[in-house]
Amino acid sequence: MAAYNYVEPAVTEDVDILIAFEPEHRRQTGLITLEPILSYLKDKGYSEFRKEGLLVEGWAVQFIPVANDLDAEALAAAGEVDLEIHPNEGAVKTRVLRPEHIVAIALRVGRPRDHLRILQFLEEKAVDTQTLCDVIGRHGLGNAWLMFCGRAGIVDPCKIKSVP
Repeated sequence: MAAYNYVEPAVTEDVDILIAFEPEHRRQTGLITLEPILSYLKDKGYSEFRKEGLLVEGWAVQFIPVANDLDAEALAAAGEVDLEIHPNEGAVKTRVLRPEHIVAIALRVGRPRDHLRILQFLEEKAVDTQTLCDVIGRHGLGNAWLMFCGRAGIVDPCKIKSVP
C-alpha cells in the first residue's frame, strides 16, 4: 500500500504493516508475539482471517515484525502521510516507507512480482537513485541488485561491482 504514494496502483490482495516491538514486549525467550495487537483488534470486532492476514475493513492485513537492519532502517526513515479512510471521517496520520526502502525490501524478497514492482519504481522515477544505491550497499544487496539489473536488461545505475 505504501507504494501507492509513489507509483501507479497495482492489484494487491493484502496490506503489510511493518512493526517494531520494544525489547520489553518480547517474551523472555526472545520471541515476538502479535497477541497484543490481535487481542486489541479482536476487541474492535476484527477476528476473521483470510489467507495470512487478519480481515480489517475488507483487507487482509499482515503484521510483519522488523526482522533485520534493513527493516529497522526502513521503519525509522518512514515518512508521515495523511490517509483518508472515508470522505465523511477525514484523514488519519500514518507512516509509509520511503520508496528506496520499498525497492530494497522488494529486492531482498526477490519474487517475480517484487521485481516487477522495482521496475515500476525505476521507470516512474519514484526513487532517488543515489539514496537507493546507498541503501543497497549498506545492506549487502549488491549481488542481488546486479542479478536483477541483468535479468531486467537495464544498466546498473549504482555501478556496483560484483561482491565475492
